Amino acid sequence: MLRKITPVAVALLLSLTCSQAQTPALTIVQAAPTSEPAPPAVTRVAPASSTESVFKLLEEMKAVNEIILSKQAATLGQLEEMEKAAEQIKIYSKRT
Repeated sequence: MLRKITPVAVALLLSLTCSQAQTPALTIVQAAPTSEPAPPAVTRVAPASSTESVFKLLEEMKAVNEIILSKQAATLGQLEEMEKAAEQIKIYSKRT
């Protein structure tokens, strides 16, 4: 039985090693074209109405951030209470 399996295994191993030894086809990638440097940025003075709208937008963002921070503080408080409860459960479970 072993004499029948050995030649088949050798042929299979040889075919696998030969197929892996082949090199893949070369892929040529062209270099990216060089671009000219960007012109220097020109700073412009914004009109008063634009400045006011930006200021209003910033105030709205600040209000939203305060709401988010208050929600996070409430969640943190709940997590701390849960942590204390978990510690008490550990203490009580060790006693029994």
